[in-house]
Amino acid sequence: MTSLPVLKLLIAAPRGFCAGVDRAIRIVELALERYGAPVYVRHEIVHNRFVVDALRAKGAVFVEELDEVPDDAPVVFSAHGVPKSVPAEAEARGLHYLDATCPLVSKVHSQAEKLVDAGKHILFVGHGGHPEVIGTFGQVPDGRITLVETLADVETLAPADPDNLAFLTQTTLSVDDTAAIVCALKHRFPAIQGPRGEDICYATSNRQAAVKAIAPLCDAMLVIGAPNSSNSLRLVEAAERAGAKAMLVQRGEDVDFAWLHGVRTLGLTAGASAPEQLVREVVAKLSERYAIEEEQIATAAENMVFKLPRALQAA
Repeated sequence: MTSLPVLKLLIAAPRGFCAGVDRAIRIVELALERYGAPVYVRHEIVHNRFVVDALRAKGAVFVEELDEVPDDAPVVFSAHGVPKSVPAEAEARGLHYLDATCPLVSKVHSQAEKLVDAGKHILFVGHGGHPEVIGTFGQVPDGRITLVETLADVETLAPADPDNLAFLTQTTLSVDDTAAIVCALKHRFPAIQGPRGEDICYATSNRQAAVKAIAPLCDAMLVIGAPNSSNSLRLVEAAERAGAKAMLVQRGEDVDFAWLHGVRTLGLTAGASAPEQLVREVVAKLSERYAIEEEQIATAAENMVFKLPRALQAA
């Protein structure tokens, strides 16, 4: 019998679920326990097909807009946050809703409101069309926030009052790219006001730091996550910049063994909305072709826990 080639597998820690994702999924599960199926969820609760399908099997119904929710059904808002108009519409219809917005996203929402109340115009660093960006823009009146996606965007900004600006950022961006854009904003607009603390969330920063530590030790890196997951895509970019070829996979069946040809040391991580079950699934898939030597590389410890909404705490 031919022995399998050895593959050294360096697994990042921290990886996978963050506290905000844990909380959002638990809210849907507890809502199903308390109210029974169906429980409606506006938008994917988190950007992971495996998670969404598992909740759908338990009785969650995923919709894009509230007009798809029957009048007497409970509805959950996703972890990415929603514009103010969404809970307002839910209240106007008398819908029972639960807000699963990540508390770190809610913090950005609160900052946006306070800055606009103080008369500031906000320059928001983020990716156009992402649910988190749409939700943040929807916290304040139209015209009070301008989206900044790239360094090139900074050069073309023409604010009416350059001395009365503030900036905020999406929570799931590239730490390095965002730092460069913020530096450019401060250079162009020296009076610009920044947030009190870092807007990019701890989990995004920690997962990128872990990838940066592992990628130089690897021939290639696999990132488990969804193609619409901002934080997962940023992990692929971080690996490539650190010197490893990198690929995004959603689960074990997506592993491309031709792409892995010649790889002797492989890095593995998972985005903040990918469950540990998928990490083990990918390892099992790799084990079909390789003798795996698995090593976990820990770069940070995480113990963050977010409280559930009051309506579900007893459950």
